[in-house]
Amino acid sequence: MFTTFTPDYHPSSNLLAQRVILVTGAGSGLGRAAALTFARHGATVILHGRNVERLEHAYDEIEGQGGPSPIILPLDLASAGERDFAAVEQAIRAQSGRLDGILHSAVHFTHLTDLAHEPLEHWLTTLRVNLAAVHGLTHACLPLLQSAADASVLVSAEMHGLQPAAFWGAFAVSHSALRSYVTIQAQEWEALPGLRINLLVPGPVDSPLRARTHPGETAAARMRPSELMPLYLYLMGPDSRGMSGQVFEAQRLLAPASGRA
Repeated sequence: MFTTFTPDYHPSSNLLAQRVILVTGAGSGLGRAAALTFARHGATVILHGRNVERLEHAYDEIEGQGGPSPIILPLDLASAGERDFAAVEQAIRAQSGRLDGILHSAVHFTHLTDLAHEPLEHWLTTLRVNLAAVHGLTHACLPLLQSAADASVLVSAEMHGLQPAAFWGAFAVSHSALRSYVTIQAQEWEALPGLRINLLVPGPVDSPLRARTHPGETAAARMRPSELMPLYLYLMGPDSRGMSGQVFEAQRLLAPASGRA
């Protein structure tokens, strides 16, 4: 059974030893921070993203900090289909032989606009990356996840998925749908005790995405990615085993530790 998360949670340095974890959107922002953190705690990380140069920088940093050698997996989720996701599973099986977790952190965002000016093609791309790819990758990798003794799928969602607002359009809708997806998948996995899936809402974090959506906001008003990593580790590691279908709002859980109200 799981251990309750508290703001003073301190994971062991080898929390994720012997685990293989796929991180989407690992080239920047929270995905990159999580990939480096997972590797620092013993995981072999599969670095996914579109920009190979960014993935190589993350690879070099992991190697430099002495973590297990990561794997680079370039893939454009905006155009990926079922065959591409099946190829991802085959590549992971060939290179590591196992998969113990997925962090879905990739995100598509261009700009805020009203629904009247948001074209259909933008909706389709946003839904493919932010929603459909989450299912596509999870579904394709399910055989590997089922083979793991303790597999965790962690889905990142933007706060406007829980609190929709004007001008957030397809982006908010795609992230709102992730909550339903996690709920449904958790219920369908109830008979599979080694599998769990949860939704993580980081909230205002000092990241490239937040800087674009809130250009007038100061960095001091946001949590640093490093402050969220204890929660990422908790949800990806064995201490949360048995917990599934839950929504974790990072700002509420971690505010006491960060000193922010």
